[in-house]
Amino acid sequence: MLIRQKNVSVMMTCGSIALVATISATLSANQARTSATPQGAMTTAPAVTPARQLVSTYCVSCHNERVKTANLMLDKADADQVSNSAVEWEKVVVKLRSRVMPPPGNRRPDNETYEKVATWLETELDRAAAAHVNPGRPAGLHRLNRAEYANAVRDLLGVEIEPSMMLPPDEQAYGFDTNADALSIQPALLDRYLSAAAKITRLALGDPTLPPGFERYTALKNNSNESTWLSQNERLGEEFPLGSRGGILARYYFPVDAEYVFKVRMDRTDTGLIRGLSARNDIEIRVDGARVGQLTIGGTPEFTGANTNPIENPDYAGPRNSLMTADSGLEVRASVKAGMRQVIATLVKSDDLETEGLGLNSTPIWSREHTTKPDNPAMISSLLIGGPYGARVLQTSPGRQRIYLCQPASSREETACATKILSTLAGRAYRRTPTSDDIQTLVGFYQAARAERDFDAGIRAGVERVLVSPDFLFRIEADPAGVAPGTAYDLPDVELASRLSFFLWSSIPDDELLDAAIHGKLREPAVLEREVRRMLSDKRARTSLVQNFFAEWLQTRNVWLITPDLNQKFPWFDDNLRVAFVKEMELFLDAQLKEDRSIVDLLTSDQTFLNEQLARHYGVSGVYGTHFRPVTLTDEHRFGLLGKAALLSVTSYSTRTAPTIRGKYLLENILAAPPPAPPPNVPALEESNKDGRARRSMRPACCWTAPKWTALRRCDGPLWRRKNSS
Repeated sequence: MLIRQKNVSVMMTCGSIALVATISATLSANQARTSATPQGAMTTAPAVTPARQLVSTYCVSCHNERVKTANLMLDKADADQVSNSAVEWEKVVVKLRSRVMPPPGNRRPDNETYEKVATWLETELDRAAAAHVNPGRPAGLHRLNRAEYANAVRDLLGVEIEPSMMLPPDEQAYGFDTNADALSIQPALLDRYLSAAAKITRLALGDPTLPPGFERYTALKNNSNESTWLSQNERLGEEFPLGSRGGILARYYFPVDAEYVFKVRMDRTDTGLIRGLSARNDIEIRVDGARVGQLTIGGTPEFTGANTNPIENPDYAGPRNSLMTADSGLEVRASVKAGMRQVIATLVKSDDLETEGLGLNSTPIWSREHTTKPDNPAMISSLLIGGPYGARVLQTSPGRQRIYLCQPASSREETACATKILSTLAGRAYRRTPTSDDIQTLVGFYQAARAERDFDAGIRAGVERVLVSPDFLFRIEADPAGVAPGTAYDLPDVELASRLSFFLWSSIPDDELLDAAIHGKLREPAVLEREVRRMLSDKRARTSLVQNFFAEWLQTRNVWLITPDLNQKFPWFDDNLRVAFVKEMELFLDAQLKEDRSIVDLLTSDQTFLNEQLARHYGVSGVYGTHFRPVTLTDEHRFGLLGKAALLSVTSYSTRTAPTIRGKYLLENILAAPPPAPPPNVPALEESNKDGRARRSMRPACCWTAPKWTALRRCDGPLWRRKNSS
């Protein structure tokens, strides 16, 4: 069934000229049929519907079977029983609500007529849809994507994993990676699921035989490149200690109580020389805020040029030169208890540096002067965490406390205890009550492993089997028995619980939601409303909606793909500013959800979150330091989503603004009124004139793109222009 917002008219202006699109829809009146009638019989003309009257007056000259404008032929559409041509009339409703039909310059109806016809069409279409319910059909198998898999593992076993290290990227459809038809499964992916299940199980249960291994973390999350444009002259965030500069933050799950090694690798020039060794650099390693080690590099005579070549050119230092290998000994070994911990490696800001703030850098971090000179300030490029060494498994570890619901006192109690553990785990993992076959399968895996080793090995085998089960990896919805194909039916409570949790949390239902579903209470309106409100108040909902749904809907994930013109247009751009773009958008959307604001505020709110660097980028004064704080904007061009640098940067070219791209984005992503495809005979535009301005053609073939998207033209890439220009 179609769901729409009625009686909402949004007028958005930016600058002095309103944003307008040119798309029209037409309908010609059905020709009155002339037929012989009995003598004396009276004939009554059919009533003229609002839709028939509107399109006959304003649109019939374009949208007909002969002209086929925008491939919309309304002369064949049923204007009396609109449900017979629902697809065509739904398109008309969108154009009427957004006021983009008829085109500017043509005769147009007044607002009262727009409202009257759109409301009439919506009412008729909804009435027909209610009488003939068609809720659609989801795919029979809906694989969990990477984010959902990681969240499900977290909520099931209490282990936070980095899915990008275990699973390949997901396919997308229509901009989303949750589309079931696109989430295919290949044999190679099955192998990755098997290896991931084995690793996750050993982490959760705490295997004392785990071989030591290292995981590498870089300054930018999900960026394996150690050389980035991230400046480390200042404190990088609230998580970092006061008086620090730069560094790396990693969330790492320590599987057992043991000793672990923390190695630090420093940033290098293009020729492999470590930067900043002419001065002393102190490095701190902290675990959950507690310092576990302090290291020092640089500032000694060996780094003052004594080991350079005879012409004292450090760019040609020998391969064993200390300028290249000075960080080989930067490591700390410390005892850490099992569980999820926050590990930070950071540089201590020296006393002679200025107080915290983001002054303009004289040398851009991306420039050759920075990438080739070893005398620039030292930076940390990666952190390696290795272990465990001397592992000790305690029954009180977080993973075991979550999984082990019982401890057998003797061998005779082991099977019963294992059955309880695995059946409870399967109920949450499969999002339903496990069947006897489900339980017997898991117990069989337990018994096979127990026969070879011990009770823990048997439980580990059962947990691995749960993590590779199709009932865990897929969301499976089957038609109830006895239901005819194509018949609508009420969704079972357990499937409703799964849909709710994966939509709001991108994860499996928790015990409270699942219990309500299993007992058949979730379909009750009061219970359903209570559960939805409870789920929305949970931090997982805001995190999931902001980082998954909003990031894909608004396409702000593409911020990490942009490469602005650094030499000519944006020499001050670096990864710190890129991170600030994303952080501002996340904090803004999180606040909108947390405060339960109106959806209109997404476009009109004057509230945002800035740090000093982003405030300077926006031209906002009075904001200092690297931490983000709420700010009330005064420039209306920065209000709401459309003024955010993250959105503006992904809808522009690397060198200039792109009003047509932004206009198309606005129609598709905000107004749900996508423009028609361009005609096949539109030639490509030349890139630019001699003055660097984009060429614009007004040839008839491309007049469909001619409307001026001047409301967003003042944005020159991610920077808002300070002057009116086109």
